[in-house]
Amino acid sequence: MEVALLAVGRLRPACRELCDDYLKRLARSARMAEREVRESRRPAAEGRREEGRRLLEQVPERASLVALDAGGTAWSSEDLARQLDRWRVSARPLAFVIGGSTGLDPAVLERADRRWSLGPLTLPHGLARVIVCEQLYRGFSILEGKPYHK
Repeated sequence: MEVALLAVGRLRPACRELCDDYLKRLARSARMAEREVRESRRPAAEGRREEGRRLLEQVPERASLVALDAGGTAWSSEDLARQLDRWRVSARPLAFVIGGSTGLDPAVLERADRRWSLGPLTLPHGLARVIVCEQLYRGFSILEGKPYHK
């Protein structure tokens, strides 16, 4: 299964280390690609539009797109595992997209096949990326019957 993690901005060293650890673990279950786009310096709406364009340019062809969005559906780890299984069966690439500090542009949300909420908390986007990587690893572990998920 091909999975792309698309995000705005670079991670700080502590988050980078955690993200890299989960990406390394995930490589046993899926072909993972992480792509970062530059954060815009423009005002909020204009910057979101610019970042959105950059993110959409990175979406693999034919990919199912999942936008991380506070207005999306909150999934349990088991729900995510079931979603991963459905996506795996569809044999299409999968892309998760995480916006920057001002969120995702409406064009990205419109293009998304699903919207996933990590819950009602406001999280720094770097920490959200680490959580997404950990939950993807947990979801694949559930599917593969590994003891990580207890």
